[in-house]
Amino acid sequence: MTLPPLQSFDVTARPDQGPPRLQALRREIAQEGLSGFLVPRADAHQGEYVAARDNRLAWLTGFTGSAGFCAALADVAGVFIDGRYRTQVKSQVADVYTPVPWPEVQLVDWLIEQLPNGGKIGFDPWLHTSGQIRGLYRDLEGTGIEITQIDNLVDRIWADQPAAPMHPVAAHPLDYAGETADSKIERLARSLQEAGQTAAIITLPDSIMWLLNLRGADIARNPVAHGFAILHASGSVDLFMEPDKLTGVVSHLGPQVRCHPPQEFVAAVQALSGAVRIDGASVPYRVAELLAEHAVAGGDPCALPKACKNPAEIDGSAAAHLRDGAAVVELLAWLDAQPPNSVREIQVVQKLEALRQRDPRLRDISFDTIAGTGPNGAIMHYRVTTETDARLAEGDLLVLDSGGQYLDGTTDITRTIAIGTPGDEERAAFTRVLQGMIAMSRLRWPKGLTGRDIECVGRMPLWLAGQDFNHGLGHGVGAYLSVHEGPQRLSRVSDVPLEPGMILSNEPGYYREGGFGIRIENLLVVQEAPALDGADPERSMLSWRTLTYVPIDRRLIVRDMMNADELRWLNAYHAEVAKKIAPTLGNDAKLWLDAATAPF
Repeated sequence: MTLPPLQSFDVTARPDQGPPRLQALRREIAQEGLSGFLVPRADAHQGEYVAARDNRLAWLTGFTGSAGFCAALADVAGVFIDGRYRTQVKSQVADVYTPVPWPEVQLVDWLIEQLPNGGKIGFDPWLHTSGQIRGLYRDLEGTGIEITQIDNLVDRIWADQPAAPMHPVAAHPLDYAGETADSKIERLARSLQEAGQTAAIITLPDSIMWLLNLRGADIARNPVAHGFAILHASGSVDLFMEPDKLTGVVSHLGPQVRCHPPQEFVAAVQALSGAVRIDGASVPYRVAELLAEHAVAGGDPCALPKACKNPAEIDGSAAAHLRDGAAVVELLAWLDAQPPNSVREIQVVQKLEALRQRDPRLRDISFDTIAGTGPNGAIMHYRVTTETDARLAEGDLLVLDSGGQYLDGTTDITRTIAIGTPGDEERAAFTRVLQGMIAMSRLRWPKGLTGRDIECVGRMPLWLAGQDFNHGLGHGVGAYLSVHEGPQRLSRVSDVPLEPGMILSNEPGYYREGGFGIRIENLLVVQEAPALDGADPERSMLSWRTLTYVPIDRRLIVRDMMNADELRWLNAYHAEVAKKIAPTLGNDAKLWLDAATAPF
């Protein structure tokens, strides 16, 4: 098996390409009599990740982050980015674009400031959710600024736009899925009946894959295929997907799934009657418009059932993490054996990918590996290129964030590694990050709490030192699906109660722009908390089960900052790492692991 090669951002605008592409877009804007045009990082399916064909934001601006959008006006073009990308955007977009801190600055407020005399902004109704556009209509009322639908102006000027992906779809084995597609369809259809709804529109690729026990390859690093689905309360599904993708899975789908080409989706939506559920956060505005009065608000019916993994999915994920952990340990042992100042970031990425490839159940990496040393480590979602490839120098820290897509599970792990002798400031910050990670790992909490209720636990040691980080503490993770999965999150904005079976990351960090970065990440699964002597018997509690087993760099830990409970947890964790991982290693890596997991 060969993984896709390290990508080179073929669709991304270089700084010298950004100005002429923006000029071409502005000509189209003027020709249509508009004041501006919105360019989101989105496709018609509204998943987090997009295929090369749909990466219009990167092609236009050069910005490659996983979230953001551009508002291109005649005299200014704002690139709206959240706290994860404040550093990255500065190095990627040309001077003709203006980074805008979002959500601190809302699009409506920015438009009012830029267009005090009013104006008309165009948007592609397939690339924005119904919730986004309805919110814009509401907030712009009375401002003199209006928004209007139009065909995509970027597509008009993108002469060499890649073709739509057409990769075949495969059946996901029941041994890994843990539940048949028939059972899932019946279960979700029953929930529609109970809500008095006749159907639900599903556009998110990972939801369709989960519901029908399918996996695809239309998006790099994500085993999903593009399509649309209508789940009927009667217990059937209409699937709209290119027929050539489905030739190998027709018998797997069964009679309750009717397959249609994507071109028939609009007519099928228009033919629906009764109350049709749409998720305002994922269904395109055009679909909601087609449904008109038949549309009723509701979440994606697959989201919560998909998030709560069944025993087969949890067991598969645990097994995948052990094999993945062995590959990461082999990498860390190899890295420590290299002469000082002899290794570059791309070498680390390629070596780790090669080690993961030895596993026959690996299908891809789960995202482009982040290997940032020194100042590059302060770029939270840094991606090495041949232009930025830095040498691992004495005294630097290396942030290594990576994962694999295995048939039995999806992994995501970050370790921060000392190159040579680390500085005192770096060690102190690392220890605080570790204390936050340990605090969350040890947490027990009452049922019913959400991610926002508990995520501060992982930040507390940093807060006490006047420090923090600009990303969530954790995201949901799929079961051989997307490495970022909702609705579960450890985030200040998450209002979804945590439930048993949910897999989340636990990844506090600290970033000093221009200096260094630190992040430590394990994946955890929510479980019923084990009984405790003296606990209130009527109080139901939840806790975590750790899935990730890879050593934490002892050279970066200031022992005197750690309390007895933290050291006890760390020693116990390292003992488990040695017990679970050592039997699968070669001799050199096993010797390295013995030293790396020695107790304090």
